[in-house]
Amino acid sequence: MKFLDLAKVYIRSGSGGNGCVSFRREKYVEFGGPNGGDGGAGGDVWAEAVEGLNTLIDFRYQQHFFAKNGQAGMGQARTGKDGADIVLRVPVGTEVLDEDQETLIADLTEVGERVLLARGGNGGFGNLHFKSATNQAPRRANPGQPGVERTLWLRLKLIADVGLVGLPNAGKSTFLAATSNARPKIADYPFTTLVPNLGVVAVDGTEFVVADIPGLIAGAHEGKGLGDVFLGHVERSAVLLHLVDGSSGDPARDYRTIVEEIDAYGEGLGDKPRITALNKIDTLDAEERAFIAEELRAAGAGEVLLMSGVSGEGVTEVLRALRREIDARRHAEAPQEVEPWRP
Repeated sequence: MKFLDLAKVYIRSGSGGNGCVSFRREKYVEFGGPNGGDGGAGGDVWAEAVEGLNTLIDFRYQQHFFAKNGQAGMGQARTGKDGADIVLRVPVGTEVLDEDQETLIADLTEVGERVLLARGGNGGFGNLHFKSATNQAPRRANPGQPGVERTLWLRLKLIADVGLVGLPNAGKSTFLAATSNARPKIADYPFTTLVPNLGVVAVDGTEFVVADIPGLIAGAHEGKGLGDVFLGHVERSAVLLHLVDGSSGDPARDYRTIVEEIDAYGEGLGDKPRITALNKIDTLDAEERAFIAEELRAAGAGEVLLMSGVSGEGVTEVLRALRREIDARRHAEAPQEVEPWRP
């Protein structure tokens, strides 16, 4: 299945049915009076977050969504049938934006969450509605209200506990494949990862979700390489895992490059907790490991963990560090118990 995280859709709610002008025509019934029914309401347009989806690819092939119109009222005081609603089923983590791509209408972050995008028009009143003591034979009925037509954007931001960041070929996909059942494409050339990948990782009986995004390069915020368009998929994460390639010529420069790009992106990403891990230590001896780790600390990395996604060395310690950050985030977001008031 192809990955798509941005889609444009055109929606229109149903128009209400017209009211009916009708009079009783029964034999032997004198002064029967009006009996025109009201029109039915038009269908609404909804968006709902559902399980089992992690892409907006369905909206590549269908962009127009029109709810049904309400049926017109009929004689014998019969109300028209309401138009059927239409529901846009989207992945969890989808944002609904107005046509300007800036105004946020809704952010669907939980399964089953729904939002009304366009309300259907009300049905018109039939002439029975206008009957009164002074107007016993009204010959007027209201038309149904028109539906609402809108152009919207759907933007998907994957929901993951951990976001992997780093330069191309830093070993992010290898780490994801080694710690989860995800099977991203792995090769020895830059930009092997073209779309985000998700994997469920388990350590010490606790599971969390890790998102692997395409690598960043210097100038990504200006559109170089694949740009920073995929950084939105780690905005919701509790912690970032910054992988640094220990076999590169200048790991400290690589570290600073990613930090600068994250800061340039904004959206609070630079303020998130970040764990730095020196990867590919299977290619380094003990002296080289200590020297590069010290260089990273001097560059502002703080504590540096050592690991190798290929050999598995140090991977468990990295996962445990990630779990501690995730647990701290969940504890901070959990509702605090309030002691009952006492006189």
